Order: sequence, then C-alpha cells, then structure tokens
Amino acid sequence: MNTKAILKPSTERPVFPFTAIIGQEEMKLALLLNVIDPRIGGVMIMGDRGTGKSTTIRAVADLLPAIKVVADDPFNSSMDDFELMSETVKTAVENKQVLEASYKKVPMIDLPLGATEDRVCGTIDIEKALTEGVKAFEPGLLAKANRGLLYVDEVNLLDDHLVDILLDSAASGWNTVEREGISIKHPARFVLVGSGNPEEGELRPQLLDRFGMHAEIRTVRDPETRVKVVEERSNFDQNPDACLEANEQAIEDLKTKIVKAQELLPNVNIDFELRVKISQVCGTLDVDGLRGDIVTNRAAKAYAAYNGRDQVTIDDIEKIITLCLRHRLRKDPLESIDSGDKVNNVFEEVFK
Repeated sequence: MNTKAILKPSTERPVFPFTAIIGQEEMKLALLLNVIDPRIGGVMIMGDRGTGKSTTIRAVADLLPAIKVVADDPFNSSMDDFELMSETVKTAVENKQVLEASYKKVPMIDLPLGATEDRVCGTIDIEKALTEGVKAFEPGLLAKANRGLLYVDEVNLLDDHLVDILLDSAASGWNTVEREGISIKHPARFVLVGSGNPEEGELRPQLLDRFGMHAEIRTVRDPETRVKVVEERSNFDQNPDACLEANEQAIEDLKTKIVKAQELLPNVNIDFELRVKISQVCGTLDVDGLRGDIVTNRAAKAYAAYNGRDQVTIDDIEKIITLCLRHRLRKDPLESIDSGDKVNNVFEEVFK
C-alpha cells in the first residue's frame, strides 16, 4: 500500500523537524525513550516559557512511523494485538471476520485546560442504551490518543481529578466509563506528556511521582546558541519545505534507529548486580515506593536499545537515572542542593 499520500496530504501543516531542534537534550532524550518503551510512564517537562516544549513534542510525534489500524475504528485498534483492540474489533477477530486495514500517523492529542471529564473519557447515551438496548458510546480524547501521545500543556493547572484519570489510564492502558449501571471499556495506551512552568504552581507530589520521567529545561543563555535557535526557526517559518528537505536524511536515520530500538528492546538484559545498585540508590535517596526502581530499569533498557546494545551498562544508567528520580525526592526547604545534583552524588557513591 502506498501510505505516503495518506500521511502527507497537501493540506497538512508542516511540523518543525525534530533533528533541527538545538539543545534541550534532557527533554528530547526523555521523549525518545518513552516512544521506544511507553511503559516508562510518560514525561513531565518543567521549565521556562518559550523554550520549545510544544514544538519538541509535536516534532517527536511527527517523527514516528505510521501505525496499522482497523479502518474507521475510533480507537485506533490494532489488527493483531488484543491489548490494543476495542471490544467490537476483538469480537470480530474472534469470529474470524475480515477487517479492512489502513495506515495513519501516530496520533498526537492536545488536552485543553478547560476539558471536562466527559470530553476526556467519553460519554454514554443513556437514553439510547435504555430505549434501543445498545451501548451508545461517544469516544473522548483518551480513545483518540490510543497508540499515540497525549499532551497536556500547563498540567500543573489542570484539575487534580482529571490528572488522576489521565495517570490511571496511562498506567493501565485502559479507560472505563460507567454511567447508570452501564460500563464501557476501551484501550487507551498512550505516552502522557505534561508540561508546565514551576512559577505557576507545582503538581502535587503524589501525582508528580506517577510520571515516569521528569525533564527540566531552561532558557539558553549562550548568545551563539540563541542565534542558532532563532535562525533555525526563522528558516523554517520562511521556507518549511527547504528546512524539511535539509533534515530529511537525519529524520530518516532517526526513524530507523527508533524502530530498531523498539525491536531490540525485548532482548535487552540488565545484570542483577546493576539492578541491586539501582535499588540501593533509590533506598539511599529515601524514594517512596518502588516506582522509581521500575522506571529506572525500563529507561536504562530503552537507552541501551536506542544505542543498539542488548546489555545495559553503568553509563546507560548514569545517563537516565536523574530523569527518573529527581521528581521523587522528598523536598526539604532547608536543603540547598538541587535534586538532580543529589541524585548524581548518590549515584557516584553507589556505582563508582
């Protein structure tokens, strides 16, 4: 099937290429690792305004290869993975019905701050269900985000109840809507990406802890780097096609690298001794629960796969451990050391 025409219609708005983004390495790495292994649990990006958060997130979504879905299915159901199928598709597959396939870009869904629970989760038409005896379900944003990315800008200003719903769905991979004794369940496996400015309020620690990784970004201070960033953006705004063409080979190489990493990931191994040391770091830092241990192990494996290796090294762990743990530390208002530096210090003590 020729998917190019489907994926790149003439009316499609061009997206700034991921490989043209200068700096912000923490954010880029966290996003790429979550794309390779969505089970890491998403990314919380905190930093200054105007630092390219939204641009980078849209760029990484545009970077991903097309996914094969059941045609006209509102949940982006997979053709062969039962965990990624709606109930209707699953029943059809079990009954050996022939389903039509199509290819589509990985969905990138924006969740607006004013969204209601019904808009996010979907709604059930109770009257139709009672009078006609069918489960009339209007899918929400979680359904549209299945097998893609769900982006919440200013997540620290979002209602805590909605944040809970998002995190529960991201962790379980399912969304359940219940109204008047009627229950609808559908797959909702997505990479949750939240962003915010710490000056406008912090996310509650128990919610922040449930994001797999935490990237901090700051405004670039180096004048030469700032000039390069402005030039790249200006070039894209003036001639998007030329900018995309200049980055075409780099984008293709990165796409290939991501696909290979996803294929290699199930075979990546991390030695028992390294797993013990990761848990030792978490214990020394007094990290609550085991989520920090789990995420660090997964992220280290994803980073090894990204670099084409099936064995995790100490360098892999060093590269990702701050991203996985800095937001899980208990805050002491009298302590002057930065949480990232604290993680690095304990890592050095345990591993070196």
